Formats: sequence, C-alpha cells, structure tokens
Amino acid sequence: MEDERIIIRSAIPSDVVFADQIIHEMESSAIVRGSGISKRSVAAIIEKIDAGKAIVAVTESGEWVGFSYIETWDNEKFVSNSGLIVSPDHRNQGVASLIKTQIFELSRSRYPLAKVFSITSGSAIMKLNTRLGFEPVTYGEIAQEPTFWDGCKSCVSYDVLQSKNRCNCLCTAMMFDPKLN
Repeated sequence: MEDERIIIRSAIPSDVVFADQIIHEMESSAIVRGSGISKRSVAAIIEKIDAGKAIVAVTESGEWVGFSYIETWDNEKFVSNSGLIVSPDHRNQGVASLIKTQIFELSRSRYPLAKVFSITSGSAIMKLNTRLGFEPVTYGEIAQEPTFWDGCKSCVSYDVLQSKNRCNCLCTAMMFDPKLN
C-alpha cells in the first residue's frame, strides 16, 4: 500500500526479524552506489536492537522500511551514527532524514557528553549531518579505538585507508561536538 503510514521508532526486541533484510539491503545498496561499506553481521544488528541502540522504520502493517544504530567508542567519549539504510521501495520520501534525526536524538539522550560522529561517502548523509550541526573533521578527531577501524576491513576502500595510515580515506568524517553546540 503506497500511502500506508510509516512509523519511525526505537527498535524493540521483535524487530530482530528484520536483521537479515537489513544487512542484505546495506550490502546491495553499497554495490549499486559503487561505494564502500563496513559489512555488518546479523548478530551485530540483533545486538544493537537488543541493546536499545537502534532506530527502525516500519509500515503500520509491519513491513520493514529503514534502520540505523549507534555505537560508543573510546570509553563513551564518542558515539557513531551508523548503518543508515532505507528500503528501495520507500526511498525519496524523507524516511532517511527522519531516521537520521531520531538516531541523532538517541545518541544525544543516551550519551549527552559524547561527541557524535558519522563517516560517509554519500552527499545525502552529509547534508543531513550538516542540518543536525555536524561539521567535517579529520580522521584524527574521531574515535581511535582499534575495534572501530577493524570495522572498515570489509570496505572496498580499506586499502586506501591503510595506505594513508588511517588519516583519511574516500569517506568524509563529520562530528557534532556538544561543547560547541
């Protein structure tokens, strides 16, 4: 149903049924765009949902529409907004913007003193980040925890990142610093 209402909310335990669909769409979308992606596992998506660190969009009838999650780094000094994806059937309807706003609000409410960052190669996400008060930063200004960078290993651009000693890559790092806003 094309005009069915879309609900964007904190993920609940029963949303784990969407985990496989979410990771499939993340990978498929990256291939279509020709961009890099940090691949996620079904288990990782389920962990984010179970931990209350995810936002999901669904139709009133329960169809999956979109998803994003947060993760903390460097002893909660940083929070990343990650994995934003919208089902192709629901793109260009403003869903990504609403999910991004809610994932940002979740980051701020759970970790009010943390710097919130996002790494992307997509101009649409850069525009959304800018509207929320994010500014471009160098890679040296974001999380430095080795586990964070391990997530980049599955990206097609990982060799670029490594050759630049994790100082830059093809993605743009953007950050919201609560002390400046």
